[in-house]
Amino acid sequence: MKLVAGNSNRPLAEAISAYLNVPLARAQVKRFADMEVFVEIQENVRGEDVFIIQSTSYPTNDHLMELLIITDALRRASARRITAVIPYFGYARQDRKPASRSPISAKLVANMITHAGVDRVLTLDLHAGQIQGFFDIPTDNLFAAPILARDIKEHLEGGNRMVVSPDVGGVVRARALAKRIDAQLAIVDKRRDRPGESEVMNIIGDVSGRSCILVDDIVDSGGTLVNAADALLANGAKEVYAYITHGVLSGGAVARIASSRLKALVITDSIMPTEAVKAAHNIRVISIASLMGEAIGRTATESSVSSLFD
Repeated sequence: MKLVAGNSNRPLAEAISAYLNVPLARAQVKRFADMEVFVEIQENVRGEDVFIIQSTSYPTNDHLMELLIITDALRRASARRITAVIPYFGYARQDRKPASRSPISAKLVANMITHAGVDRVLTLDLHAGQIQGFFDIPTDNLFAAPILARDIKEHLEGGNRMVVSPDVGGVVRARALAKRIDAQLAIVDKRRDRPGESEVMNIIGDVSGRSCILVDDIVDSGGTLVNAADALLANGAKEVYAYITHGVLSGGAVARIASSRLKALVITDSIMPTEAVKAAHNIRVISIASLMGEAIGRTATESSVSSLFD
């Protein structure tokens, strides 16, 4: 087995390498003066089972091109099997046509990854489950719920917790986490007027006196979380936490979260945290290295991955 890391999240790749006790393969992933991506694999990978660790996070297009070019380099170096380990799959929010003459970019990106020569994909908390079907190769969508549930049990008292979905579309994810921590479920009913903006309408469920835990797969601008936290507190919630898998946190999101009434926002390191994220007093990052490492190890040995979540 060989592990190859792109530039999107080197610390996570090193943590996965340490978990598996497998060193990262020697490889150069750099830029020419005009910002073209250049890749050179500096050790023999012929006949090897190779895993490329690369989130397609900001800058999304650069990191996607790195993934494609690393794949091509490995394929031409006669790697036996290439698995793309994509902790955060960019373009996942473009999984359908929301309006006339709009693209389904998630499918396009899936095609690009497949045609580049990837044999299978390993990813985490896809924005929409149907994206697995966009790939014509085996695709494992892992869930961060076990890691989030463990952290909640360690940091929040048991009897008064309530899991809250920030919208109707996230109910399945929120219900799964609520079941793991033996908590009740509430839903925020909101109307989104335009991308990146949301207006909370009302709360479905009694949150009075509860420690509420907002659960979602992606936090981008942070507007939905801040509005939902305000609405929950206005409805009598004792305190509000947020547990989100992918901390995109674009624009002024970190400042918005830091000045909000959220007690804490907990995200994973599927996307490499910025210095602003590390400095924020109410944002905490937990590692997915053990989860991703275990899934990689089981894939390499042809063992069950789904049993990780039983």
